[in-house]
Amino acid sequence: MARKTPDQLRSARWFAPDDLRSFGHRSRMAQMGYGPEEYRGKPVIAIINTWSDLNQCHAHFRERVGDIKRGVLQAGGFPVELPAISLSESNVKPTTMLYRNFLAMETEELIRSHSVDGVVLMGGCDKTTPGLLLGATSVALPSIFVPAGPMLRGNWRGQTLGSGSDAWKYWDERRASNISDKDWGEMEAGIARSYGVCMTMGTAATMTALADTIGMTLPGASSIPAADSNHIRMCAAAGRRIVDMVWEDLTPDKIQTQQSFLNAIVVAMAMGCSTNAVIHIIAMARRAGHDIGLDDFDAASRTTPVIANIRPSGDTYLMEDFYYAGGLLGMLTRLKDRLDLTQINASGRTWAESLEGAAVYNDDVIRTIDNAIYREGALAVLRGNLAPQGCVIKPSATAPRYLRHTGPALVFDDYADMKANIDRDDLDATEDTVLVLRNAGPLGGPGMPEWGMLPIPKKLVKQGVRDMVRISDARMSGTSYGACILHVAPESYVGGPLALVRTGDMISVDVPARRIALEVSDEELARRRAALPAPQPRYERGYGWMFSRHIRQADQGCDFDFLETDFGRPVDEPSIY
Repeated sequence: MARKTPDQLRSARWFAPDDLRSFGHRSRMAQMGYGPEEYRGKPVIAIINTWSDLNQCHAHFRERVGDIKRGVLQAGGFPVELPAISLSESNVKPTTMLYRNFLAMETEELIRSHSVDGVVLMGGCDKTTPGLLLGATSVALPSIFVPAGPMLRGNWRGQTLGSGSDAWKYWDERRASNISDKDWGEMEAGIARSYGVCMTMGTAATMTALADTIGMTLPGASSIPAADSNHIRMCAAAGRRIVDMVWEDLTPDKIQTQQSFLNAIVVAMAMGCSTNAVIHIIAMARRAGHDIGLDDFDAASRTTPVIANIRPSGDTYLMEDFYYAGGLLGMLTRLKDRLDLTQINASGRTWAESLEGAAVYNDDVIRTIDNAIYREGALAVLRGNLAPQGCVIKPSATAPRYLRHTGPALVFDDYADMKANIDRDDLDATEDTVLVLRNAGPLGGPGMPEWGMLPIPKKLVKQGVRDMVRISDARMSGTSYGACILHVAPESYVGGPLALVRTGDMISVDVPARRIALEVSDEELARRRAALPAPQPRYERGYGWMFSRHIRQADQGCDFDFLETDFGRPVDEPSIY
């Protein structure tokens, strides 16, 4: 493989010429205390750090950036830290999904505008992984992703607690008066015991594992718990590796092939992935120039069983257990005949080479294909007159009785309407009712919040009901579970069929047949459509105004139209005068 020479480094455009502008660049480096021998002729490595004081998942990044810098220096590079928007899933409102593309734009422009040759992307909390990778893909400089890693298991009175999943579970128990305020307070203090991302198979664990599978991390990096010392060593190793990636000119386009994304979809199904993976992978693949869509997910689901026994699809284990059982690399050994192992990853090696020596150490955590926890994949794509462009359900985390179901709709026009009424004792709902939430999509939410796991009506919770069919144009947390039909496209805010549903209408769901139907005549639906009022704008200025004019629908990955790869010619390198 031909290697770059120092004069071919991108940063040489800033520092090498004998002219006035480069004099300014070098003198300002000297102003910061850097001598020319520290950076001239060496790969300048940007470390894009999404740490903040309000991002719990990335609380260790302030220290880990030092470990990455150590690795860069060891390999003969020059590290520079560039902060980016942090996107704390629990703190940012109305939803981090409103700002995923903001992070993607910031990442792209941080890289392009600065004197850097390669990039380390520090992320993990849900939208940071796709946001960082979307931006890096568009710039096409050598890039490696460093995942935050899952937090330690939660604990309450000796009982293991899982992020999100147990919060939903025990909230219902509290609503039913089965646990006390004291119990609830103790859980609050014990469910999140360390830095790192949710340790269930939520969106963060899903997306970091898929970034790993696509090839943008060191192989297996996504499985290492955040508090494990192996995570520190992984960070240093990533710092060393990115320097060589620059010399090798190993850019994202050489890693992120069509087949690498298809590999990721197979792995997503086998992991019991978050439903959010659908939106993010579609956006990431299309940004990389590949035509990946809902049908690719459904096709993989038909043939790939769920073998990672991790909650919420599984019933016992968490991501810490997954790591001890062999982690992602161990699981990939059980999927070898379903993957294209000729694809390369950030190590520069093929996946066939990277899996040498990998193994599974606990067959209950990572099952064999013949002993899967669910015979098909984690997700299913449904279509019909209620969702002509598709919607998504997670059958591996759904009560089996609801995989085929017909029931009357109970419609909420927005989340505030639902919250004001869901606990009423006189709410006209049974366990056969289909709860419908609209105006929660990309435009209507705005930002497509994680509202899709609608709470069970309180009167039914007290009767012992713990699942119902729920339909919305929202997303839901990857830590959630239940018969939740999500991402209905087109969304209700733009006049999608969900806007036409009325309380009492019968809705039929048939997951094995991949159908969803509103049992109302076409003529009646046409009359309702003619009477629809024009939606009120969510924003009239600022970023939200721009978001509202350029966001794609869920089935297209919710990217901005102007950020997609086929929108205009590629952006030139910046002029330096």
